[in-house]
Amino acid sequence: MDIVGKKYWYFAFSFLVIIPGIISLLLWGLRLSIDFTGGSRFEYQISNGEVEKIVKEQGVEVNSVARSGRDIFIVRTKPLDQKEHQKVKNAIEKKFEGAKELSFQTIGPTIGQETTLNALKAIIIASILIVLYISWSFRSVPKPASSWRFGICAIVALLHDVLVVVGVFSLFGHFLQVEVDSLFVTALLTIIGFSVHDTIVVFDRIRENLRRLPGVAFTTVVNDSILQTLTRSLNTSITVLLVLFTMLLFGGETIRWFIVALLIGIASGTFSSIFNAAPLLVVWEEWSRKRIKI
Repeated sequence: MDIVGKKYWYFAFSFLVIIPGIISLLLWGLRLSIDFTGGSRFEYQISNGEVEKIVKEQGVEVNSVARSGRDIFIVRTKPLDQKEHQKVKNAIEKKFEGAKELSFQTIGPTIGQETTLNALKAIIIASILIVLYISWSFRSVPKPASSWRFGICAIVALLHDVLVVVGVFSLFGHFLQVEVDSLFVTALLTIIGFSVHDTIVVFDRIRENLRRLPGVAFTTVVNDSILQTLTRSLNTSITVLLVLFTMLLFGGETIRWFIVALLIGIASGTFSSIFNAAPLLVVWEEWSRKRIKI
């Protein structure tokens, strides 16, 4: 199986997957929850009714109303104090018989901005530490490869996975009104860790084979290394995906989109580790040799 020989087909497939998400991000961005924007959010279980109209009649500014399931309404408003919340709750329960408040939370805009900043810091710092760690771990890799190339190629594969997940959730937010919250950031950091773990397995086999087969072409070493670790990578990922799929079926509404993010990210991470990260090393090496000849 010549994976490296068909590397540009795999790169093209990755671009086709990423481009719609990037376009969605540029046009619509992400649908942020109150974890990032600040405000109040409450869920009501109502068989039927115009919840938004009732809330507005209480003098409350409504940001959005979405349905989750057949009879659950999720309402986002400006930050409400305890008195305002009780006023809205009484009005809804008076208007709709059997209405039940499932949850209520309020987050100030300052805390929301701080959460956004901390999320970006976590992702950036994690990426930098990963590059440094991989470069240090692969410092003794034989030529023609170099340790920092391994680190940068791992980060490119990592960014591929992040863009896939963020792009898909931008589309979900626009068409399905799915919001991203602090659990989404947790999912991204988990995906980053899993993606790099899978990539390092392949890279470590490349390092071993470069030492064991010093006279063999770099392209051949990389392709053989991918094939030798392919079964392990697939088995590990499929096991995780099966567990996540089970959690998606029985885990409940509160963690549904967190599980969906993990499913997409881990599937993408498995693909990028096998078909993007290692082939990128070959592309870099081929480009370096052509540059030396010129």
